[in-house]
Amino acid sequence: MHRYIGTRIAHSAISMVGLVVLVFFLARLTGNPADIYLPVEASAEARAAFSAAHGFNDPLVVQFWHFLRDLLHLDFGMSLRQDRPVLDLILAAFPTTLLLAFFAMLFALIIAIVSGALAAQRPNGVLDRFVNVISLAGASLPNFWLAIVSVLVFAVWLRVLPTSGTGGFVYWILPVMVLSIRPCGLIAQIVRGSMISALSSAYVKTARAKGVARTTIVFVHALRNAMLPVITVAGDQATGMINGAVVIEVIFGLPGIGKLMIDSIQYRDFAMIQGGVILTAVAIFALNIMIDLSYALLDPRIRYN
Repeated sequence: MHRYIGTRIAHSAISMVGLVVLVFFLARLTGNPADIYLPVEASAEARAAFSAAHGFNDPLVVQFWHFLRDLLHLDFGMSLRQDRPVLDLILAAFPTTLLLAFFAMLFALIIAIVSGALAAQRPNGVLDRFVNVISLAGASLPNFWLAIVSVLVFAVWLRVLPTSGTGGFVYWILPVMVLSIRPCGLIAQIVRGSMISALSSAYVKTARAKGVARTTIVFVHALRNAMLPVITVAGDQATGMINGAVVIEVIFGLPGIGKLMIDSIQYRDFAMIQGGVILTAVAIFALNIMIDLSYALLDPRIRYN
């Protein structure tokens, strides 16, 4: 187990090195920050002083070396736009994104597992066809369109939910529902397919012959054996949620890492862009490792040697 975790961390570290190089140089292709932070009529001396104060007049190789040196000390620099340490801003915004992704995934898993398991009991039945249509529609609709339509319907027409912002429980309803619809549709399809295969297995037939209750067969015996592909897809969707929350946070005005990154790109806040991408990648790498380790908990036959 420890060897497997060490190998996965090493592979993630290699990917991280490539990501660090890419995000540093690609961020600087967006242009010179002096064009945004200084007036249009600013003199050449003022622009040169601004670049010198923030290290932008050094060669890119030198800037990259300074960035790596500071990164090894967990120093992500200062935000140009807010004049605060990047790490403080990210740590303040990240909980919002994690909470949004967590509740959206939890809601999607509950609905998808229950609906997929019930639909698999009678393939091609009325419930199965209904679940198929709804799940395929949910998996096909883009998040930004769903977000705009949900605001129009529930906030503008019906006026039962707020359009955006932060506050109590009601402010989270629309973002969580919109973000969960797509993974719910995909996971429901996977649950249905896996459950159909599991319910036709020999051990299920034996359980039925012994008189085990249908609910126990479906949600205890068959569902556990059908969960491995579900965990794989759910893991991919969970990592995608952390990235996909950008659109939802911007539309609904949530102060998460996604909105922070969009604002940083618009204002060419290089340090903020670099820190946000790197820490998001670390969270995704850690989540992938935990998902792989969860396989052994679901299936005792799996061992990491």
